[in-house]
Amino acid sequence: MRRLVGITLIVISAATFGTLAIFGRYAYASGMGVTTILFLRFLISAGVMSALLVARGERIPRGPVLIALIGMGALGYVGQSLAYFSALKHASAGLVALLLYLYPAFVAILSVVVLHEGLTRIKVLALAVALTGTALTVGPAGGELPGIVLAISAAAIYSGYIIVGSRVMRQVSAIQSSTVIFASAGVVFAAMTALSGPTWPITAAGWWAIGGMVVLGTVVPVVTFLAGIERIGPTNAAMVSTLEPVVTVVLATVLLGETLQPIAIAGGMLILTGVLLLARAELRNADVSPTEITGQQEPAS
Repeated sequence: MRRLVGITLIVISAATFGTLAIFGRYAYASGMGVTTILFLRFLISAGVMSALLVARGERIPRGPVLIALIGMGALGYVGQSLAYFSALKHASAGLVALLLYLYPAFVAILSVVVLHEGLTRIKVLALAVALTGTALTVGPAGGELPGIVLAISAAAIYSGYIIVGSRVMRQVSAIQSSTVIFASAGVVFAAMTALSGPTWPITAAGWWAIGGMVVLGTVVPVVTFLAGIERIGPTNAAMVSTLEPVVTVVLATVLLGETLQPIAIAGGMLILTGVLLLARAELRNADVSPTEITGQQEPAS
């Protein structure tokens, strides 16, 4: 049951993360710049999480855990966000999305090297199928070398963030970690916005877009993702998250009028196939292994 809950949490995370690009498009249309968007996104999200933290009677962690969480926000989230949005200036959105989804492969490699996690045949197959489906779904259209390098950098940074998160989450709750991560990223982007000058929304739709980014594009997906990797491990979480581009493509078709090509539909089916393969393998192992995917003992529930 623990693994089933973990898979469900990651699916929710992927689906809600898939809305981020849509809200981002609306925010750009309202005249906002990158640093202002990210500043509002993370600082407001930190406020929401702080309220949840108080309501639950939890406290901000201290010591090495706090330092690690600050690093995840100020370095991991800031670095990944800047690399991703900068890549969009030099390459097509499809190519950047494809290269970002190299991160499950990076996570798998880092998990084997750093966490000594086993990589079974079914996981390799699920990863290959899901990544193939991602390639078909996003429909890359080419780009310049700087865009390619930045997109790969975003994937690499994000994979490191996932590995660190899988360890830190054993010591804190998802609410505690998310509060610190959002606040740290928000402070960094606040400084960047102050230096470059803010570009506030010029329409009400822009503020609604920011609200959507905060709730559906940040708070819900990050909390469910961090809670999910605690239950099923970083590699499995990364593979299930390949559902995200499917959601993005569907929403872009419905809300932005973008054409959903047959090849994208085929790619989405492959991604779902990869996720189902993974879920089936995880559920089969639910009653076999008493330990987490990283090999460490499960924390007391």
